[in-house]
Amino acid sequence: MTLNRRTLLLASGAAVAGAALTRPAFADVSPDAFETLIDTNTFDSRSALESAWDYLYPWGSDHNGTARMYASHTDLSQLYIESAGTLVFKATRISGNEGTSSSDPHLPIHYHSAAIHAKKQVLVNDQYPNYEVKGEFQAPSAAGTWPAFWITGANSWPPESDILEFKGSATNWFNTYDGSWENTKVSVSGPGSWHGYRAWIAKSSSTDVTIDYYLDGTWVGRHTGSNFVGKPMNIIINLQMEGSSGSSGPSGDTYFRARNVYVGRSNNG
Repeated sequence: MTLNRRTLLLASGAAVAGAALTRPAFADVSPDAFETLIDTNTFDSRSALESAWDYLYPWGSDHNGTARMYASHTDLSQLYIESAGTLVFKATRISGNEGTSSSDPHLPIHYHSAAIHAKKQVLVNDQYPNYEVKGEFQAPSAAGTWPAFWITGANSWPPESDILEFKGSATNWFNTYDGSWENTKVSVSGPGSWHGYRAWIAKSSSTDVTIDYYLDGTWVGRHTGSNFVGKPMNIIINLQMEGSSGSSGPSGDTYFRARNVYVGRSNNG
């Protein structure tokens, strides 16, 4: 995929129309320099999924909630393609004692669920000064459900950018962490229906980026990510449970659906 510079700027700023904000000050890019890292077809089949994504978190099966991730080439119980283009993450309440999460705050495991992370990473630098990360999701929002679409440092934390994060309510948290948190909280009408979530990340100095967040094509906020430049970041989609979303999650199954996930960048090389 290639876009000339004028198209790139218009596409990234169009949703800001009417908002009290000037268009993002993107780093200069050459004509015909925008390239696709993850295309919207990676959920069309299991082979397409595995060509672009790896199973679990980059660090393993556990994180900061009560769900342990179970998905692999042969284990389709918690992660499966429902129809061509739609990937389903399923969280199932368990009855046995599976111990506690290996990640802080080491909560007891109450669910089996799923996570994936992209084989490609976000790395903002002089060669790749702009990134677009977006997708469409049907997200659970009941108490105790914690779906997320986010990027986080591969070698250090921070940096982090949360493009979709519901924590037990119909409010989406657009978050940026660079040592302190910057949050834009947006009430979503029917998060269980399809909605589009998007981040435009642009190099703004030798060390920092701006991140413009969008919901359904409408700009909702701009954050600054200090010291994001030069730090590789993993792209993750997961259905975590309880933790920050509440201490008592659903007794039945919970579903989180994803489609049309796309990652692109400008290339000055």
